[in-house]
Amino acid sequence: MNRTTVSLIAGTAALAAVTGFATLSSPQAAGTAGTAAELPVERTSLLCPSPSTSDIAETSYTSFTPVTKGADGGGKAELQAAAEESDGKGDSKGKGKKAGKPVLEPAEPGKPATGDTSGGDAPALVGTAEGKFAPGWTVQETTEVAAGSGRGLQGVNCSAPDTEFWFPGASTAADRTDYVHLTNPDDSAAVVDIELYGKDGALDSTLGESITVAPHSSDPILLSTLTEEKQENLTVHVNVRSGRVGAAVQALDDKLGGDWLAASTDPSGSLVLPGIPKDATAVRLVAFAPGDADADLKVQLASPSGSITPAGNETLHVKAGMTASADLGDITRGEAGSLVLTPTDSSVPVVAALRVVRGKGDDQETAFIPATRPVGTRATVADNSAKGTTLSLTAPTRGATVKVTASAGSEGGEAVSKTFTLKAGTTQNVEAPTPTGLKGTYALTVEHVSGGPVYGARTLAATEDGVPGFTVQTLPDDRGMVAVPEADQDLSVLQK
Repeated sequence: MNRTTVSLIAGTAALAAVTGFATLSSPQAAGTAGTAAELPVERTSLLCPSPSTSDIAETSYTSFTPVTKGADGGGKAELQAAAEESDGKGDSKGKGKKAGKPVLEPAEPGKPATGDTSGGDAPALVGTAEGKFAPGWTVQETTEVAAGSGRGLQGVNCSAPDTEFWFPGASTAADRTDYVHLTNPDDSAAVVDIELYGKDGALDSTLGESITVAPHSSDPILLSTLTEEKQENLTVHVNVRSGRVGAAVQALDDKLGGDWLAASTDPSGSLVLPGIPKDATAVRLVAFAPGDADADLKVQLASPSGSITPAGNETLHVKAGMTASADLGDITRGEAGSLVLTPTDSSVPVVAALRVVRGKGDDQETAFIPATRPVGTRATVADNSAKGTTLSLTAPTRGATVKVTASAGSEGGEAVSKTFTLKAGTTQNVEAPTPTGLKGTYALTVEHVSGGPVYGARTLAATEDGVPGFTVQTLPDDRGMVAVPEADQDLSVLQK
């Protein structure tokens, strides 16, 4: 095999590892060599963490694939339990156990599929979508816990496997019980390092090094077992030495409920954290600078009327290798809002997340909003209901227009679309459409039409016994399309 062929194969394999796989079945559509065509991905993998250890937990899974022009006509999607469970030391339990019946199998793109489970022994799930089900495939895991640590509503978008994750906003404080869930979808073991960074830098710990995650297994790692230090605000860095995993942090508070903390977007000099609930009673910003340089960030709130600088928190200084935080209080003051972080001078890459609290006294609940990628071409969030769903969109730099589509319902109803225009520097809780004749749950898909970048988040709210349960998921680009280089046939390469 010549070097040109090897390079092409290696590049294609790396592309497939991100989110999906796209192929050119024939050279007939190829144009000028070197240009790229946008094609739907043909395979997508998603991993859902084990939802809860509570015996009274009620968990639902909702799968959705938007209809994508040009997608393969065949294919399927399914979510199955991880075939093995391991103990965190590389010793698997139940090795060789076969995966059972899928938790759910979508029938067609454009219509949500649902599944559910209850209790505290539900396993992590490994999902694969192929063909027409792959482009933009999204799965939401939502859990209701009526009492106990972390009680309230917990939600997470099942994520693609990767090799590095940043989680600012974790904690080893006395009232918190935080786990980082690692799920390995592959046939070979993954080796992972977990590093913890507090206000003074890296925490002493050797137990987070070389954690082996067995094939087709999931390990919840309790952060307090990795260090004896009790710190309110931590940044967790998951670095995969070999293989790949899915990762998410489950943050459970004895008094303030709990939720899933999804990974921050890749380190960047400017970040957007969209969709702070308008009735938030306490908002805390946690940021970390992974490099060797300190970061000075300008803190602004994009409100419905424009950008606002919060008094007393105009800037945030983040020392290199250390976690910084700022309590922003009830920053939204009854209006929709998104936090925008930009460099005051030189740009230094950072990661960030918000801890958001709603309610007062004993009736408080917590959710997290990580910095996220823009909506891009298209983004989707599933498991919406006729009541309790809020869609928040922000255009931090330039005005923009987006199209929002409510899918058909999981049990009936027809899709409906609306177009919204966003002014520069503002956030809007838009009146998102609901399906005509809705039965069951539905998905919301946001498509960028024109203008500057748009960021989005969806809040699910459900009050139970006076406690304002809620969870927030961001809407990053679904990466359902992939740029594939077009090439002319050149049989001469076979003679080299």
